[in-house]
Amino acid sequence: MTDPKSFYRELDALLATIRIERSQGNLLITVISLIERSFGDRLHIGGGRLYELRGGEFILIHPELPSSLLATQISRENQAIRLAAKHRSYIYDQPDLNRPFYSADFSAIPNTTAVWIHNQGRHWLMVFELLPGWEREEISLLLNSVRLSLNYRLFADIIGSSLEQAAEIHKSLFPGNPIKIPGYEIHAISKSAEMIGGDFFDYYDNEDGTFGLSIGDASGHGIPAALLVRDVVIGLRMGLALDLRLVHTLKKLNAVIQRSTYSTCFVSLFVGELENDGHLFYTNAGHPGPILVTSNSAVTLDATGIALGFFPELKVARSHVHIPPDGVLVMYTDGIIERESAPEIQFGVDSLKQLVIKNRRASAQELCQTIIQQVHEYGQKSSWQDDATVVVIKRMPF
Repeated sequence: MTDPKSFYRELDALLATIRIERSQGNLLITVISLIERSFGDRLHIGGGRLYELRGGEFILIHPELPSSLLATQISRENQAIRLAAKHRSYIYDQPDLNRPFYSADFSAIPNTTAVWIHNQGRHWLMVFELLPGWEREEISLLLNSVRLSLNYRLFADIIGSSLEQAAEIHKSLFPGNPIKIPGYEIHAISKSAEMIGGDFFDYYDNEDGTFGLSIGDASGHGIPAALLVRDVVIGLRMGLALDLRLVHTLKKLNAVIQRSTYSTCFVSLFVGELENDGHLFYTNAGHPGPILVTSNSAVTLDATGIALGFFPELKVARSHVHIPPDGVLVMYTDGIIERESAPEIQFGVDSLKQLVIKNRRASAQELCQTIIQQVHEYGQKSSWQDDATVVVIKRMPF
C-alpha cells in the first residue's frame, strides 16, 4: 500500500462523513461518490452503484440514469447475492459470479465487489468495479471499514435517544481522580467534538511498582467509537491486571476488536510502563508519537506497529526510552496536531514540539492547559472538529 499515512487519513475522513451525513437516502450515495473520488485512482476502484432489496429483487436505485450495460435488478437468490449476504462484503474474481451485475449485452465483464448494508429490515448493496491494478487486501480493508461504519451509523440513528447514557459510560472510563506518583507530575485534558468522543487515556498501578499509562483514539465518534473505547480500556485493564505481557495483551485485544460487532473499525494506541527511575517501556500501535523533551533534545516516540483492528494478526513491537529528571513526556491525539487555522493548514507536530520546549519548565497542569489553549486559539477558537486529548508526564528534578 502506497503512503499508509495518507490512506488512513483519507479513510478517517470518509468515516467522519459517514458520521455527520444526516440523510439516510443520500448517505449511501454520498459514500459511493467519496470512495470513488478519494480512493478510485489509488485503489483502482470505480463504477459505484447502489441496489436496494424490494421484495425478492435487488433493484438498481443509483445512478438514476444507469448505463444499459448494468443489471437493473438481481434476484436475492442469485449465488453472487447469497455470497454477499453471507460474508457481508465479497470480491467476485470469477466471471460467472460477476455476470449477474451486468446486462446480457456486456461481454467484457470486469471483476466486481459488493458490500451488504442493512438497517431495520432494509437492505442495500453497494457495488463497485475493480479496475486493473487492484489489490485484494487494500480493497477488503477499505470496504470492510466502510461497511462497519455505515451499519453502526444507521444503528446509532435508531438508538439516538440513548446517547446521553452512552456518554456517561464513556465518561466513566476516564480516571476519576488526579493520579499521584512519587517523583512525577501528571495531568490530562480531553475535549470531545461531540457528546461522545473516541479519545481516551488511562493510568494503571502495577503490582511490581511500575506505573502504566495509555492514550488512544478510536476511529469515528459517537456510539460506535464509545463502544470501541469501552472494549479497549477494559481489555487493557484486564490484561495488565493479570500481569500479561504488553505485546501479548495488545494481540489479544486486537483479536477481540476483530470479532466485535460493536466496534467501528480501528484504534490507535500508545501504552507504556514507567519505572521509578524514568525507564519507559512502550508499544505504539499506530498512534501519533508522544514527544519527549529533555534539557538537550526533543524526540518523538514513533509507531512500533499498526493500529489495532485493521488485520487479524497484529504486528507490533516493544521499545524503550529514558525520561531523565526534569524531562517531560507529552502524549496527545491527532485532534491536537490536525487542528486547522484554515483549510489544509494544520497546527502540526513541529509546532507542538516547540510549544513543549518553550514551556517545559511549567508544571504538568500548566503545560496541559497551555497546549489546549494555544491549539484552541489556533483554530480561531471555533468548536472542536475532532476529539483532542493531551496527557503530560513530568519527571521532577532531584
